[in-house]
Amino acid sequence: MTIPLSPNQSSQNDSSAQESPMPNNVSSNNELPDNQEIIDEHNEALDNDDLLEEDSDIDEEIDDSDMDDGDDEAPVAAQAVPVVVDITHIVTEDESGLRIDKVASQVFADFSRVQLQGWITDGSLLYNGSVQKPKVRVKAGDVLHLSTTLQQHSEDQPENIDIDVVYEDDEVLVINKPVGMVVHPGAGNQTGTLVNALLYHYPQQHHLPRAGLVHRIDKDTSGLLLIGKTKPAQMALMEQLKDKSVYRHYQCVVAGDQASLLRHRRIDAPIGRHRTQRTKMTVMTAGREAVTHLLNVTPLNDNYCLLDVGLETGRTHQIRVHLSHVTHPLVGDRVYGGRRQLRAGLTEAQRQAISNFPRQALHAYTLGFVHPATGEDIEVTTPLPEDMQQLIEVLSDGYDDE
Repeated sequence: MTIPLSPNQSSQNDSSAQESPMPNNVSSNNELPDNQEIIDEHNEALDNDDLLEEDSDIDEEIDDSDMDDGDDEAPVAAQAVPVVVDITHIVTEDESGLRIDKVASQVFADFSRVQLQGWITDGSLLYNGSVQKPKVRVKAGDVLHLSTTLQQHSEDQPENIDIDVVYEDDEVLVINKPVGMVVHPGAGNQTGTLVNALLYHYPQQHHLPRAGLVHRIDKDTSGLLLIGKTKPAQMALMEQLKDKSVYRHYQCVVAGDQASLLRHRRIDAPIGRHRTQRTKMTVMTAGREAVTHLLNVTPLNDNYCLLDVGLETGRTHQIRVHLSHVTHPLVGDRVYGGRRQLRAGLTEAQRQAISNFPRQALHAYTLGFVHPATGEDIEVTTPLPEDMQQLIEVLSDGYDDE
């Protein structure tokens, strides 16, 4: 049986970025607050549950003793630490005739083009001791002097950890996070995180809160994460996440037949912290608004389906809680699934595949946003990881023959 991975996704092990129609309500850069306001708002935003991915195990109400193994601690506003940059470069013959901003981007490669253009304009990057426009052409022997102070927002250390970059330009980075990687350092996870990896591969981002992270997903969920490479980009993308012009689609394998799942195309049920089991979320009247859309339901067999899910809100564990609430939990979800994952009519191989699947079968496969600098609509996709593809293969085995 051939199972469609998604309407927008091929079965090849590659990733793609393309333009896609969506709202374009992001402010232009000249409408953004100044640097200090951005820093303050970043810190506040990273502590805001509205910016948490549905699957994040981070919640500001829980202290370290409440967390399960592998979960992140409550986010803490990063403390700004001044970092002085003082670099001089003498223009070479090969560079003669180039624009100031072009030379700067080549010799001060740790910083983005947007940052350098800002420093040329505000006088942090001087040309022969004076402020000049970025388009001025340089001559051999001219002197470029960069002197500025960056605000380093954490003491997290860079680590040489491979990361899968699926989209990148001067302002934005999209990473495909593997299963098992914690997004940022926390209790019990001081090293080996995505933030540690980002600080190694993109050292210029050390002055951004959480190295530019815009949102988060849980350690055991795979898929796409959006990162701003500059202060204005990170702030603009956070604003988009709040006003819902960033969209996120997921794929997951769930226990349930197609007809039953199609009765829950829109799940609108408020979610809050469980009153007694403090590491869990639950549907409750006093919870915060939470809306999940089942965009596509593909049967794998009579009792299991592959779902394409879209989020209208971004509550902690939203997809997992909502699907469990309608009695169709994710395969591998030990917290919200339990024995309800096992349905009738399974072969022994299928029963073993479900029982032994080591994590929630959930993957963030599509991410759409408005580019913070160009205003273009960008969509990035990444295929299902191998473990979920193998699970789908086992569950769909023989289904076409019936």
